[in-house]
Amino acid sequence: MEELKYPIGKYVEQPYSDKQLQEWLLDIMTLPNRLEYAVLNLDEAQLQTPYRPGGWTVHQVVHHVADSHVNAYTRFKLGLTEDNPAIKPYDEEAWAELSDTTNLPVNISLTLLHALHKRLHEVVSNIKSGQWQRTIYHPGSQQQMTLWYLLGLYAWHGKHHTAHILTLRDREKWW
Repeated sequence: MEELKYPIGKYVEQPYSDKQLQEWLLDIMTLPNRLEYAVLNLDEAQLQTPYRPGGWTVHQVVHHVADSHVNAYTRFKLGLTEDNPAIKPYDEEAWAELSDTTNLPVNISLTLLHALHKRLHEVVSNIKSGQWQRTIYHPGSQQQMTLWYLLGLYAWHGKHHTAHILTLRDREKWW
């Protein structure tokens, strides 16, 4: 079950390096295309299939990535413009049940992600080396996070949820 929940493993913070920065920037830039490819040609029944027992449907996963990365974009901008701002946590499970997630097709969130990631990539690719240590504060986890940590987390997050869909496709032979 752990392999279904974390198909690429849990996020592990990495020390700063130019090589790691370039890998994560590429992850941010390419996520919308990779996620779009992951759901390519899935029918409605397949989109309504949970990626694992007790997990979200593929449909919910795509909308969740958009919701999460809208928050990511805001968190980076806050972290760059304010001193250790407290961010607003949100209830991911409740968001996954709202009408925009349940009623709208996944292409709406895919379109959003294409535009959002252009802006997110622009912001994060222009962060100066000294700014990676700027922080935000997450009151839900009571954790202070650097912008470097956030970049890795959201690069991982996109790959994590794309892998949920791709491993489901492999298990179900939906190719």
